[in-house]
Amino acid sequence: MSELAALFPDGNYRFHLTLRRGDPKDFFGPQDPSGHLLRERAKWLAENPARYVALLPEGEPLLAEVVELGEKEWGLPRVTSVRELGAAWEPDVLLLSPDATGAFRLCGGALCFPTGWALDEKIGHPLNFIHGPVPGLNVALASPIQQFLSRLKPGAVFYRDNWGIVATDELNLHPAREVPAPVLPVALERLWLRVEYQALLALPQSKGVLFGIRIALHRLDEVVRDSAAVAGLRQALATMPPEMASYKKLAGIRVKLIEFLEEKSGF
Repeated sequence: MSELAALFPDGNYRFHLTLRRGDPKDFFGPQDPSGHLLRERAKWLAENPARYVALLPEGEPLLAEVVELGEKEWGLPRVTSVRELGAAWEPDVLLLSPDATGAFRLCGGALCFPTGWALDEKIGHPLNFIHGPVPGLNVALASPIQQFLSRLKPGAVFYRDNWGIVATDELNLHPAREVPAPVLPVALERLWLRVEYQALLALPQSKGVLFGIRIALHRLDEVVRDSAAVAGLRQALATMPPEMASYKKLAGIRVKLIEFLEEKSGF
């Protein structure tokens, strides 16, 4: 199965907490020899640092531990602030810390390439608040996510994926930028499959969790060459609840997009 096809589990659209083990260095370490990612991160951080980085006092021990790991284990430069980390690391990073009740709260991070959400609106809040706007997510996964994070052991990183369809190849989709959503008429060469590759790593000293995000963009007229991926995407779009299609800003194009995928892939 191809990497793209693996994004779409068999059956109808549903929330799933599918996790796989990996190596932290493979995710958090440098991957882009061109330097493009770091240049773009530096651009957004220089333009509006308060929009893209934040750190609460309770996040400071997590940041110190993450900086140490980055330098000693993953070949990353030593930094002294969350802003410096945001400019020196390729993935976005979020710091989660358990409160007195055991619920994990967002206590810091550097989020230069958000997919439609703002760090300053979520900082300090628990995951069920952060996930609240996503229709049905808390009902389906709030308990499994909390259990997983509570039992996460230091060592191997765990990966998971999330996807959407967007009308731009820009990495930064902060809501304040008002990047247009997909609209009719549908043209596969003007639509991208946007994939969030996510990583979760327990921090043994601070008892927190490092959450990393890398973005990949695949133009749909190229995705259609992968028949298994197209079949999975078609099924997901066709069976996605209406409220989820609206949340993902696909309600206006969903029917036509399915038709285009069928036509271009030969189904």
